[in-house]
Amino acid sequence: MTADRDRDRDPDWESAAVLAEDPRVDHTRVLPSRTDVVAREASTVVGGPVGRHAAVGRSRAWTPIRVLFLLALCALAVSWFGKASCLQQAPADENSPAGAELRLDWDDQRQYTNLCYSDVIGLFGAERLNEGAFPYRTFWYEQGPDGQQIKRYMEYPVITGMYMYGMATVARAWLSAHEKWGVPAALDVVLFFDLAALGLALFWLVTIWATALTARRRIWAAWIAALSPLVLVHAFTNFDAIATAMVALAILCWARRKPWLAGLFIGLGTAAKLYPVLLLGVLLVLCLRSARLREFAQTAATAVLVWVAVNLPILILYPQGWWEFFRYNSERAAEADSLYRVISAATGFQWNVTVLNAVSLGVLGLVALGVGAVALGAPQRPRLAQLAFLLVAGFLLVNKVWSPQYSLWLVPLAVLAIPHTRLLFAWMIVDALVWVPRMSLYLDADRRWLPDEWFTVVIVLRALMVIGLCVVVLWQIWHPADDLMRNPRRDARDPGPEHLLDDPAGGVLDGAPDRFTLRGVRRPRRGVDDSVHRPPPPPSSDLTPTAP
Repeated sequence: MTADRDRDRDPDWESAAVLAEDPRVDHTRVLPSRTDVVAREASTVVGGPVGRHAAVGRSRAWTPIRVLFLLALCALAVSWFGKASCLQQAPADENSPAGAELRLDWDDQRQYTNLCYSDVIGLFGAERLNEGAFPYRTFWYEQGPDGQQIKRYMEYPVITGMYMYGMATVARAWLSAHEKWGVPAALDVVLFFDLAALGLALFWLVTIWATALTARRRIWAAWIAALSPLVLVHAFTNFDAIATAMVALAILCWARRKPWLAGLFIGLGTAAKLYPVLLLGVLLVLCLRSARLREFAQTAATAVLVWVAVNLPILILYPQGWWEFFRYNSERAAEADSLYRVISAATGFQWNVTVLNAVSLGVLGLVALGVGAVALGAPQRPRLAQLAFLLVAGFLLVNKVWSPQYSLWLVPLAVLAIPHTRLLFAWMIVDALVWVPRMSLYLDADRRWLPDEWFTVVIVLRALMVIGLCVVVLWQIWHPADDLMRNPRRDARDPGPEHLLDDPAGGVLDGAPDRFTLRGVRRPRRGVDDSVHRPPPPPSSDLTPTAP
Protein backbone atom coordinates (compact mmCIF):
# COMPACT_ATOMS: atom_id res chain seq x y z
CA MET A 1 0.00 0.00 0.00
CA THR A 2 2.85 2.34 0.86
CA ALA A 3 4.58 1.70 -2.47
CA ASP A 4 1.35 2.43 -4.39
CA ARG A 5 0.95 5.64 -2.46
CA ASP A 6 4.53 6.66 -3.28
CA ARG A 7 4.04 6.02 -7.03
CA ASP A 8 0.84 8.04 -7.07
CA ARG A 9 2.57 11.10 -5.67
CA ASP A 10 3.77 14.01 -7.77
CA PRO A 11 7.31 13.42 -9.12
CA ASP A 12 8.53 16.50 -7.28
CA TRP A 13 7.84 14.71 -4.00
CA GLU A 14 9.56 11.41 -4.83
CA SER A 15 11.83 10.09 -2.12
CA ALA A 16 14.61 7.51 -2.11
CA ALA A 17 13.22 6.12 1.14
CA VAL A 18 9.79 4.81 1.94
CA LEU A 19 7.62 7.64 3.23
CA ALA A 20 6.29 7.50 6.77
CA GLU A 21 2.73 6.43 7.41
CA ASP A 22 2.08 9.74 9.14
CA PRO A 23 2.10 12.38 6.36
CA ARG A 24 1.41 15.39 8.60
CA VAL A 25 3.66 18.45 8.26
CA ASP A 26 3.64 21.65 10.32
CA HIS A 27 3.03 24.28 7.64
CA THR A 28 2.58 27.18 10.08
CA ARG A 29 5.94 27.13 11.86
CA VAL A 30 8.40 29.82 10.84
CA LEU A 31 11.72 28.28 9.77
CA PRO A 32 14.62 30.58 10.74
CA SER A 33 17.02 28.92 8.30
CA ARG A 34 14.80 30.27 5.51
CA THR A 35 13.60 33.58 6.98
CA ASP A 36 16.41 34.70 9.31
CA VAL A 37 19.65 35.76 7.63
CA VAL A 38 21.73 34.88 10.71
CA ALA A 39 20.23 31.41 11.10
CA ARG A 40 20.42 30.85 7.33
CA GLU A 41 24.15 31.52 7.24
CA ALA A 42 24.78 29.52 10.43
CA SER A 43 22.86 26.54 9.03
CA THR A 44 25.53 26.00 6.38
CA VAL A 45 27.59 24.27 9.08
CA VAL A 46 25.02 21.47 9.23
CA GLY A 47 24.09 21.31 5.56
CA GLY A 48 22.21 24.51 4.85
CA PRO A 49 18.60 25.67 5.24
CA VAL A 50 15.85 23.13 5.74
CA GLY A 51 14.94 21.52 2.45
CA ARG A 52 11.78 21.93 0.40
CA HIS A 53 10.75 18.36 1.16
CA ALA A 54 11.49 18.42 4.90
CA ALA A 55 8.76 16.97 7.09
CA VAL A 56 8.65 19.82 9.60
CA GLY A 57 7.22 19.08 13.02
CA ARG A 58 7.37 15.28 12.94
CA SER A 59 10.58 14.53 14.86
CA ARG A 60 9.91 12.88 18.20
CA ALA A 61 13.49 13.27 19.42
CA TRP A 62 14.70 16.67 18.23
CA THR A 63 11.67 18.81 19.01
CA PRO A 64 12.14 22.59 19.08
CA ILE A 65 11.84 22.73 22.88
CA ARG A 66 14.52 20.07 23.37
CA VAL A 67 16.86 21.78 20.94
CA LEU A 68 16.29 25.10 22.69
CA PHE A 69 17.01 23.45 26.05
CA LEU A 70 20.25 22.05 24.65
CA LEU A 71 21.32 25.49 23.40
CA ALA A 72 20.38 27.08 26.71
CA LEU A 73 22.31 24.45 28.67
CA CYS A 74 25.40 25.13 26.57
CA ALA A 75 25.12 28.86 27.32
CA LEU A 76 24.53 28.19 31.02
CA ALA A 77 27.57 25.92 31.16
CA VAL A 78 29.74 28.67 29.65
CA SER A 79 28.25 31.13 32.15
CA TRP A 80 29.12 28.83 35.06
CA PHE A 81 32.68 28.41 33.83
CA GLY A 82 32.91 32.20 33.63
CA LYS A 83 32.23 32.35 37.38
CA ALA A 84 34.32 29.28 38.27
CA SER A 85 37.51 31.32 38.65
CA CYS A 86 35.95 32.96 41.70
CA LEU A 87 35.32 29.54 43.29
CA GLN A 88 38.98 28.58 43.61
CA GLN A 89 40.14 27.64 47.10
CA ALA A 90 43.40 28.32 48.92
CA PRO A 91 44.90 27.29 52.29
CA ALA A 92 43.50 29.19 55.27
CA ASP A 93 45.30 32.31 56.45
CA GLU A 94 45.14 34.55 59.52
CA ASN A 95 41.82 36.03 58.34
CA SER A 96 40.08 32.65 58.08
CA PRO A 97 37.65 31.42 60.77
CA ALA A 98 39.13 29.37 63.58
CA GLY A 99 39.61 25.74 62.58
CA ALA A 100 39.24 26.42 58.86
CA GLU A 101 41.59 24.62 56.50
CA LEU A 102 40.58 26.36 53.27
CA ARG A 103 39.39 29.78 52.21
CA LEU A 104 38.06 31.35 49.04
CA ASP A 105 40.95 32.61 46.93
CA TRP A 106 40.08 36.18 46.01
CA ASP A 107 43.66 37.37 46.36
CA ASP A 108 44.91 40.23 44.20
CA GLN A 109 41.30 41.20 43.40
CA ARG A 110 40.79 38.02 41.40
CA GLN A 111 37.02 38.52 41.33
CA TYR A 112 37.46 41.69 39.25
CA THR A 113 40.56 40.95 37.18
CA ASN A 114 39.05 37.61 36.08
CA LEU A 115 35.61 39.18 35.47
CA CYS A 116 34.07 36.41 37.58
CA TYR A 117 32.45 38.45 40.35
CA SER A 118 29.02 37.22 41.44
CA ASP A 119 26.66 38.66 44.06
CA VAL A 120 25.66 35.07 44.80
CA ILE A 121 29.10 34.46 46.31
CA GLY A 122 29.37 37.82 48.05
CA LEU A 123 25.90 37.69 49.61
CA PHE A 124 26.61 34.39 51.34
CA GLY A 125 28.70 36.17 53.94
CA ALA A 126 27.21 39.67 53.62
CA GLU A 127 23.71 38.44 54.49
CA ARG A 128 25.01 36.21 57.31
CA LEU A 129 23.86 33.07 55.49
CA ASN A 130 27.18 31.43 56.37
CA GLU A 131 26.10 31.63 60.01
CA GLY A 132 22.75 29.95 59.39
CA ALA A 133 20.95 33.24 60.02
CA PHE A 134 17.27 33.40 59.12
CA PRO A 135 16.62 36.30 56.71
CA TYR A 136 14.58 39.24 57.97
CA ARG A 137 15.11 38.21 61.62
CA THR A 138 18.88 38.55 61.83
CA PHE A 139 20.38 42.04 61.74
CA TRP A 140 23.82 43.62 61.82
CA TYR A 141 25.27 47.12 61.79
CA GLU A 142 27.04 48.91 58.97
CA GLN A 143 28.40 52.39 58.54
CA GLY A 144 26.21 54.52 56.29
CA PRO A 145 27.33 57.18 53.78
CA ASP A 146 26.97 59.85 56.47
CA GLY A 147 29.15 57.94 58.92
CA GLN A 148 26.24 56.84 61.08
CA GLN A 149 25.66 53.24 62.09
CA ILE A 150 22.74 51.65 60.23
CA LYS A 151 20.85 48.58 61.37
CA ARG A 152 20.75 46.24 58.40
CA TYR A 153 18.62 43.24 57.43
CA MET A 154 18.26 41.13 54.30
CA GLU A 155 17.50 43.69 51.55
CA TYR A 156 15.95 41.32 49.01
CA PRO A 157 12.23 40.56 48.51
CA VAL A 158 10.84 37.56 50.32
CA ILE A 159 11.01 34.84 47.64
CA THR A 160 14.59 35.75 46.70
CA GLY A 161 15.62 35.95 50.35
CA MET A 162 14.05 32.60 51.19
CA TYR A 163 15.61 31.03 48.10
CA MET A 164 19.01 32.15 49.34
CA TYR A 165 18.26 30.79 52.81
CA GLY A 166 17.06 27.48 51.37
CA MET A 167 20.23 27.02 49.31
CA ALA A 168 22.38 27.89 52.34
CA THR A 169 20.50 25.30 54.39
CA VAL A 170 21.10 22.62 51.78
CA ALA A 171 24.80 23.58 51.64
CA ARG A 172 25.10 23.16 55.40
CA ALA A 173 23.33 19.80 55.20
CA TRP A 174 25.79 18.74 52.49
CA LEU A 175 28.72 19.65 54.75
CA SER A 176 27.13 17.67 57.56
CA ALA A 177 26.90 14.65 55.25
CA HIS A 178 30.56 15.17 54.38
CA GLU A 179 31.55 15.06 58.05
CA LYS A 180 29.39 12.03 58.84
CA TRP A 181 29.69 9.88 55.73
CA GLY A 182 32.55 11.33 53.71
CA VAL A 183 30.42 12.76 50.90
CA PRO A 184 32.68 14.87 48.61
CA ALA A 185 32.36 18.51 49.53
CA ALA A 186 33.99 21.94 49.24
CA LEU A 187 33.84 25.25 51.05
CA ASP A 188 30.36 26.18 52.23
CA VAL A 189 30.31 29.25 49.95
CA VAL A 190 31.28 27.12 46.94
CA LEU A 191 28.54 24.63 47.72
CA PHE A 192 26.09 27.50 48.16
CA PHE A 193 26.98 29.01 44.79
CA ASP A 194 26.79 25.70 42.92
CA LEU A 195 23.42 24.79 44.45
CA ALA A 196 22.03 28.28 43.83
CA ALA A 197 23.37 28.21 40.25
CA LEU A 198 21.69 24.87 39.62
CA GLY A 199 18.34 26.29 40.70
CA LEU A 200 18.87 29.47 38.68
CA ALA A 201 19.68 27.38 35.61
CA LEU A 202 16.34 25.59 36.02
CA PHE A 203 14.56 28.93 36.32
CA TRP A 204 16.21 30.11 33.11
CA LEU A 205 15.17 26.92 31.30
CA VAL A 206 11.60 27.68 32.41
CA THR A 207 12.04 31.16 30.93
CA ILE A 208 13.13 29.68 27.59
CA TRP A 209 10.31 27.11 27.62
CA ALA A 210 7.57 29.65 28.35
CA THR A 211 8.96 32.19 25.88
CA ALA A 212 9.13 29.59 23.10
CA LEU A 213 5.55 28.43 23.66
CA THR A 214 4.31 32.01 23.79
CA ALA A 215 5.93 32.74 20.42
CA ARG A 216 3.80 29.94 18.86
CA ARG A 217 4.55 29.85 15.11
CA ARG A 218 7.87 31.63 15.76
CA ILE A 219 8.91 29.12 18.42
CA TRP A 220 12.47 29.05 17.11
CA ALA A 221 12.89 32.74 17.96
CA ALA A 222 13.61 31.67 21.54
CA TRP A 223 17.08 30.53 20.42
CA ILE A 224 18.10 34.18 20.65
CA ALA A 225 17.30 34.15 24.37
CA ALA A 226 18.89 30.72 24.84
CA LEU A 227 22.24 31.89 23.41
CA SER A 228 22.09 35.51 24.52
CA PRO A 229 25.47 37.06 25.41
CA LEU A 230 23.75 38.47 28.49
CA VAL A 231 23.09 34.92 29.67
CA LEU A 232 26.75 34.03 29.17
CA VAL A 233 27.78 36.87 31.47
CA HIS A 234 24.93 37.31 33.96
CA ALA A 235 22.99 34.07 34.37
CA PHE A 236 24.65 33.59 37.78
CA THR A 237 25.60 37.17 38.68
CA ASN A 238 22.51 37.50 40.88
CA PHE A 239 19.10 35.87 41.35
CA ASP A 240 17.22 37.58 38.49
CA ALA A 241 16.40 34.33 36.68
CA ILE A 242 13.70 33.67 39.30
CA ALA A 243 11.77 36.78 38.26
CA THR A 244 12.30 36.26 34.51
CA ALA A 245 10.79 32.78 34.83
CA MET A 246 7.75 34.15 36.66
CA VAL A 247 7.22 36.87 34.04
CA ALA A 248 7.57 34.41 31.16
CA LEU A 249 5.09 32.03 32.81
CA ALA A 250 2.65 34.87 33.47
CA ILE A 251 2.70 35.91 29.81
CA LEU A 252 2.29 32.29 28.68
CA CYS A 253 -0.69 31.78 30.99
CA TRP A 254 -2.27 34.99 29.75
CA ALA A 255 -1.71 33.82 26.17
CA ARG A 256 -3.44 30.52 27.08
CA ARG A 257 -6.45 32.51 28.37
CA LYS A 258 -5.81 31.68 32.04
CA PRO A 259 -5.87 35.07 33.79
CA TRP A 260 -5.90 33.51 37.27
CA LEU A 261 -2.66 31.67 36.62
CA ALA A 262 -1.15 34.78 35.04
CA GLY A 263 -1.96 36.68 38.24
CA LEU A 264 -0.43 33.89 40.31
CA PHE A 265 2.93 34.20 38.55
CA ILE A 266 2.85 38.00 38.53
CA GLY A 267 2.34 37.88 42.30
CA LEU A 268 5.18 35.40 42.76
CA GLY A 269 7.45 37.39 40.47
CA THR A 270 6.75 40.63 42.35
CA ALA A 271 7.61 38.82 45.59
CA ALA A 272 10.98 37.89 44.04
CA LYS A 273 11.77 41.15 42.22
CA LEU A 274 9.64 44.26 41.97
CA TYR A 275 9.56 44.76 38.19
CA PRO A 276 6.98 42.00 37.33
CA VAL A 277 4.25 44.24 38.77
CA LEU A 278 4.68 46.39 35.65
CA LEU A 279 2.83 43.68 33.72
CA LEU A 280 -0.36 44.68 35.51
CA GLY A 281 -0.07 48.19 34.07
CA VAL A 282 0.36 46.77 30.57
CA LEU A 283 -2.64 44.47 30.95
CA LEU A 284 -4.74 47.30 32.36
CA VAL A 285 -4.43 49.57 29.31
CA LEU A 286 -4.81 46.68 26.84
CA CYS A 287 -7.90 45.37 28.61
CA LEU A 288 -9.30 48.89 28.85
CA ARG A 289 -8.98 49.30 25.09
CA SER A 290 -10.75 45.99 24.46
CA ALA A 291 -13.26 46.22 27.34
CA ARG A 292 -11.87 43.05 28.93
CA LEU A 293 -11.65 44.50 32.43
CA ARG A 294 -13.14 41.40 34.05
CA GLU A 295 -10.15 39.32 32.99
CA PHE A 296 -7.80 42.06 34.15
CA ALA A 297 -9.56 42.19 37.52
CA GLN A 298 -9.10 38.44 37.90
CA THR A 299 -5.39 38.73 37.13
CA ALA A 300 -4.82 41.75 39.38
CA ALA A 301 -6.78 40.31 42.31
CA THR A 302 -4.91 37.02 42.13
CA ALA A 303 -1.56 38.81 41.91
CA VAL A 304 -2.33 40.93 44.96
CA LEU A 305 -3.58 37.97 46.98
CA VAL A 306 -0.54 35.86 46.11
CA TRP A 307 1.86 38.69 46.90
CA VAL A 308 0.16 39.30 50.25
CA ALA A 309 0.10 35.58 51.09
CA VAL A 310 3.84 35.31 50.44
CA ASN A 311 4.82 38.50 52.28
CA LEU A 312 2.36 38.53 55.19
CA PRO A 313 4.07 35.91 57.42
CA ILE A 314 7.41 37.77 57.22
CA LEU A 315 5.70 41.13 57.65
CA ILE A 316 3.91 39.98 60.81
CA LEU A 317 6.87 38.20 62.38
CA TYR A 318 9.70 40.52 61.32
CA PRO A 319 8.26 43.87 60.17
CA GLN A 320 11.61 45.71 60.25
CA GLY A 321 13.33 42.99 58.29
CA TRP A 322 10.52 42.92 55.74
CA TRP A 323 10.65 46.70 55.29
CA GLU A 324 14.42 46.67 54.69
CA PHE A 325 14.00 46.16 50.93
CA PHE A 326 11.99 49.36 50.61
CA ARG A 327 14.15 51.34 53.07
CA TYR A 328 17.37 50.31 51.39
CA ASN A 329 16.15 51.23 47.90
CA SER A 330 14.66 54.55 49.00
CA GLU A 331 17.95 55.62 50.65
CA ARG A 332 20.13 54.25 47.87
CA ALA A 333 22.12 56.76 45.82
CA ALA A 334 22.32 56.65 42.04
CA GLU A 335 24.59 53.80 40.95
CA ALA A 336 27.35 54.12 38.39
CA ASP A 337 25.26 52.27 35.77
CA SER A 338 22.42 54.80 35.82
CA LEU A 339 21.98 57.80 33.56
CA TYR A 340 21.79 60.01 36.65
CA ARG A 341 25.46 59.28 37.36
CA VAL A 342 26.24 60.09 33.73
CA ILE A 343 24.57 63.47 34.25
CA SER A 344 26.61 63.97 37.40
CA ALA A 345 29.84 63.09 35.60
CA ALA A 346 29.03 65.47 32.73
CA THR A 347 27.80 68.45 34.76
CA GLY A 348 29.27 67.98 38.23
CA PHE A 349 25.78 68.08 39.73
CA GLN A 350 25.40 65.98 42.88
CA TRP A 351 22.02 64.39 43.45
CA ASN A 352 20.30 64.64 46.79
CA VAL A 353 18.68 61.26 47.48
CA THR A 354 15.28 62.80 48.20
CA VAL A 355 15.37 64.83 44.99
CA LEU A 356 16.66 61.84 43.06
CA ASN A 357 13.79 59.64 44.30
CA ALA A 358 11.23 62.28 43.34
CA VAL A 359 12.77 62.79 39.88
CA SER A 360 13.11 59.08 39.08
CA LEU A 361 9.57 58.35 40.30
CA GLY A 362 8.15 61.31 38.38
CA VAL A 363 9.91 60.37 35.15
CA LEU A 364 8.75 56.77 35.56
CA GLY A 365 5.19 58.09 35.86
CA LEU A 366 5.65 59.97 32.59
CA VAL A 367 6.99 56.81 30.93
CA ALA A 368 3.96 54.85 32.17
CA LEU A 369 1.61 57.55 30.86
CA GLY A 370 3.41 57.49 27.52
CA VAL A 371 3.09 53.72 27.23
CA GLY A 372 -0.60 54.03 28.12
CA ALA A 373 -1.07 56.68 25.44
CA VAL A 374 0.59 54.39 22.88
CA ALA A 375 -1.67 51.52 23.91
CA LEU A 376 -4.84 53.59 23.56
CA GLY A 377 -3.81 55.75 20.62
CA ALA A 378 -2.22 53.30 18.19
CA PRO A 379 -4.22 52.51 15.04
CA GLN A 380 -4.26 48.82 16.05
CA ARG A 381 -3.98 47.52 19.59
CA PRO A 382 -0.28 46.84 20.35
CA ARG A 383 0.87 43.38 21.21
CA LEU A 384 1.34 42.52 24.87
CA ALA A 385 5.07 41.84 24.49
CA GLN A 386 5.60 45.17 22.73
CA LEU A 387 4.11 47.19 25.57
CA ALA A 388 5.79 45.06 28.22
CA PHE A 389 9.17 45.66 26.59
CA LEU A 390 8.55 49.41 26.34
CA LEU A 391 7.54 49.72 29.99
CA VAL A 392 10.34 47.57 31.44
CA ALA A 393 12.94 49.24 29.20
CA GLY A 394 11.62 52.65 30.22
CA PHE A 395 11.78 51.61 33.88
CA LEU A 396 15.46 50.66 33.51
CA LEU A 397 16.33 53.82 31.61
CA VAL A 398 14.89 56.18 34.25
CA ASN A 399 15.66 54.13 37.36
CA LYS A 400 18.48 55.22 39.65
CA VAL A 401 19.84 51.66 39.67
CA TRP A 402 20.56 49.59 36.55
CA SER A 403 22.75 46.78 37.75
CA PRO A 404 24.30 44.92 34.79
CA GLN A 405 22.26 41.75 35.43
CA TYR A 406 18.99 43.71 35.25
CA SER A 407 19.30 43.58 31.47
CA LEU A 408 18.30 39.91 31.68
CA TRP A 409 14.78 41.18 32.35
CA LEU A 410 14.58 42.48 28.78
CA VAL A 411 15.84 39.36 27.00
CA PRO A 412 12.62 37.25 26.82
CA LEU A 413 10.48 40.35 26.29
CA ALA A 414 12.74 41.55 23.46
CA VAL A 415 12.58 38.16 21.72
CA LEU A 416 8.77 38.33 21.70
CA ALA A 417 8.55 42.03 20.86
CA ILE A 418 11.35 42.50 18.29
CA PRO A 419 11.87 39.51 15.97
CA HIS A 420 15.07 40.89 14.41
CA THR A 421 18.11 38.75 15.20
CA ARG A 422 20.95 41.05 14.20
CA LEU A 423 19.42 44.02 15.98
CA LEU A 424 18.90 42.05 19.20
CA PHE A 425 22.38 40.53 19.20
CA ALA A 426 23.98 43.92 18.56
CA TRP A 427 22.28 45.28 21.69
CA MET A 428 22.99 42.17 23.78
CA ILE A 429 26.70 42.17 22.91
CA VAL A 430 27.11 45.83 23.86
CA ASP A 431 25.08 45.32 27.04
CA ALA A 432 27.15 42.28 28.01
CA LEU A 433 30.39 44.20 27.41
CA VAL A 434 29.34 46.73 30.08
CA TRP A 435 30.70 44.15 32.51
CA VAL A 436 34.34 44.78 31.47
CA PRO A 437 34.65 48.49 32.38
CA ARG A 438 32.25 47.88 35.30
CA MET A 439 34.74 45.49 36.90
CA SER A 440 37.56 47.91 36.16
CA LEU A 441 35.89 50.49 38.41
CA TYR A 442 36.42 48.26 41.46
CA LEU A 443 40.12 47.69 40.87
CA ASP A 444 42.83 49.60 42.67
CA ALA A 445 44.00 52.63 40.73
CA ASP A 446 47.25 50.99 39.66
CA ARG A 447 45.45 47.88 38.43
CA ARG A 448 42.74 49.42 36.27
CA TRP A 449 43.01 48.45 32.64
CA LEU A 450 40.55 51.07 31.36
CA PRO A 451 39.97 54.75 32.15
CA ASP A 452 36.71 55.45 33.99
CA GLU A 453 35.47 57.41 30.98
CA TRP A 454 35.17 54.17 29.03
CA PHE A 455 32.51 53.02 31.42
CA THR A 456 30.54 56.23 30.93
CA VAL A 457 30.76 55.83 27.16
CA VAL A 458 29.52 52.22 27.18
CA ILE A 459 26.67 53.12 29.55
CA VAL A 460 25.51 55.86 27.19
CA LEU A 461 25.86 53.51 24.21
CA ARG A 462 23.78 50.86 25.96
CA ALA A 463 21.07 53.41 26.75
CA LEU A 464 21.04 54.61 23.13
CA MET A 465 20.71 51.04 21.84
CA VAL A 466 17.80 50.29 24.20
CA ILE A 467 16.16 53.54 23.11
CA GLY A 468 16.70 52.43 19.51
CA LEU A 469 14.93 49.15 20.25
CA CYS A 470 12.04 51.12 21.72
CA VAL A 471 11.87 53.22 18.54
CA VAL A 472 11.67 50.01 16.46
CA VAL A 473 8.83 48.75 18.65
CA LEU A 474 6.97 52.05 18.37
CA TRP A 475 7.38 52.06 14.58
CA GLN A 476 5.96 48.56 14.29
CA ILE A 477 3.09 49.43 16.61
CA TRP A 478 2.10 52.22 14.22
CA HIS A 479 2.94 50.13 11.13
CA PRO A 480 1.66 46.60 11.88
CA ALA A 481 2.51 45.39 8.37
CA ASP A 482 6.23 45.76 9.28
CA ASP A 483 5.83 43.57 12.38
CA LEU A 484 7.09 40.05 11.62
CA MET A 485 4.96 38.64 14.42
CA ARG A 486 1.84 39.98 12.73
CA ASN A 487 2.70 39.69 9.07
CA PRO A 488 3.74 36.14 8.14
CA ARG A 489 3.82 37.05 4.43
CA ARG A 490 6.56 39.61 5.05
CA ASP A 491 8.42 37.14 7.23
CA ALA A 492 8.42 34.47 4.53
CA ARG A 493 9.19 36.94 1.71
CA ASP A 494 5.90 35.79 0.20
CA PRO A 495 4.60 38.01 -2.61
CA GLY A 496 1.03 37.02 -1.80
CA PRO A 497 -1.50 39.36 -0.18
CA GLU A 498 -0.81 40.43 3.39
CA HIS A 499 -2.95 38.85 6.08
CA LEU A 500 -2.22 40.48 9.42
CA LEU A 501 -2.45 38.42 12.58
CA ASP A 502 -3.17 40.02 15.93
CA ASP A 503 -1.27 38.97 19.07
CA PRO A 504 0.04 35.46 19.81
CA ALA A 505 0.41 36.41 23.49
CA GLY A 506 -2.87 38.31 23.63
CA GLY A 507 -5.03 35.57 25.11
CA VAL A 508 -8.54 36.96 25.50
CA LEU A 509 -7.32 40.11 23.73
CA ASP A 510 -6.27 38.27 20.59
CA GLY A 511 -8.60 39.50 17.87
CA ALA A 512 -10.77 41.42 20.33
CA PRO A 513 -12.40 44.58 18.92
CA ASP A 514 -11.59 48.07 20.15
CA ARG A 515 -14.05 49.49 22.67
CA PHE A 516 -12.12 52.47 24.06
CA THR A 517 -9.32 54.45 22.44
CA LEU A 518 -8.07 58.01 22.61
CA ARG A 519 -10.26 58.66 19.60
CA GLY A 520 -13.35 57.84 21.62
CA VAL A 521 -15.59 54.99 22.74
CA ARG A 522 -16.72 52.44 20.16
CA ARG A 523 -19.82 50.37 20.73
CA PRO A 524 -20.41 47.11 18.87
CA ARG A 525 -23.13 47.27 16.26
CA ARG A 526 -25.82 44.65 16.59
CA GLY A 527 -25.15 41.67 14.36
CA VAL A 528 -21.79 42.95 13.19
CA ASP A 529 -18.49 41.43 14.27
CA ASP A 530 -15.93 44.24 14.16
CA SER A 531 -13.10 42.22 15.63
CA VAL A 532 -9.67 42.14 14.08
CA HIS A 533 -9.63 39.98 11.00
CA ARG A 534 -7.85 36.73 11.76
CA PRO A 535 -7.48 33.38 10.08
CA PRO A 536 -9.53 30.53 11.48
CA PRO A 537 -8.14 28.95 14.68
CA PRO A 538 -5.69 26.10 14.18
CA PRO A 539 -6.73 22.52 14.86
CA SER A 540 -6.05 20.97 18.25
CA SER A 541 -2.79 19.47 16.98
CA ASP A 542 0.17 21.62 15.97
CA LEU A 543 0.47 19.49 12.86
CA THR A 544 -1.95 19.88 9.99
CA PRO A 545 -2.49 16.95 7.60
CA THR A 546 -1.24 17.33 4.08
CA ALA A 547 -3.30 16.55 1.03
CA PRO A 548 -3.55 12.85 0.25
